[in-house]
Amino acid sequence: MTARRKDVSRKTLDARALEAAAALEVSLGHRFADRTLLARALTHPSADGTPSRNNQRLEFLGDRVLGMVVAALLFRRFPAEVEGSLARRFSALVRGAALARLARELGLGPALVLGASEIESGGRDKSASLANAFEAVIAALYLDGGFAVAERFVASQIEPLIDESGPPPKDPKTALQEWAQARKRGRPAYQIVTISGEPHTPRFEVEVTIEGLTPMRAAGASKREAEQAAALALLDIVTLADHG
Repeated sequence: MTARRKDVSRKTLDARALEAAAALEVSLGHRFADRTLLARALTHPSADGTPSRNNQRLEFLGDRVLGMVVAALLFRRFPAEVEGSLARRFSALVRGAALARLARELGLGPALVLGASEIESGGRDKSASLANAFEAVIAALYLDGGFAVAERFVASQIEPLIDESGPPPKDPKTALQEWAQARKRGRPAYQIVTISGEPHTPRFEVEVTIEGLTPMRAAGASKREAEQAAALALLDIVTLADHG
C-alpha cells in the first residue's frame, strides 16, 4: 500500500471510529471533550495494528479502574463478609463473560470498528472483543472526565449485577470442576510447573489441564493461590466460549 493510499485508509478509519463514538455517547451518559479517546476505545486491533491507535492500551488501563471501583463497591455493600467471599464476588463481576454481557446491553458490538476479516468472522459478537472494548471504554471515560465519571459509569453497570447475585459464588476450582464434570471431561488436573523466589517469598506456577482443552498456567504466592488463579483463567475462557 502506498503512503497516499494508507493515509486515505487511515482517515476513513478515523471517520468511522468518530461516527461510532458520537452515536454511543448517549448510552454512556457522558459527552466527551476529546471524542478521539472513545473512538480509540472502539477500535479493534484488526482495524488498526498501531498500539496508540487501537484499544489494547486503553483496555489495560480500564481493567485497573474497573477493579478499583468494583472492589470498593463490594467492600461497602457487604461489610460482614470475609476477604475470601469478597474475592469470589469480585472475580465473578469482572470476568470476561460478565463484561461481555454488559457490553452487549450497551450496544458496543455495532459500534466496534473492526477489520474486514474480523467482521466476516462475527467479531461484533465475540465475547472477548466485547469485554475488551468495555474495559477500554472505562479507560476513555477516566481519561476524559476523571475518576468520578468512570466510577459513576462502572457503578451504574455493576450494581445491577450485584443486586441480582445471591450468596458468594463458588471458588474457581470448584466451579471449573463442576463445568468439566457436567460435560463429561473428568476432573481438572493441577501440576506445579516451577517454584521460584526466595524461601520466605516463594512463587508457584501451576498448570491446569482438562481433556480437550489447551492447558492454562497461572502463578501465586502459594500452591493453592496459583491453582485458584489457573482455574479462574481457564474458567473465564470456557465461559466466554460457551457464550460466543
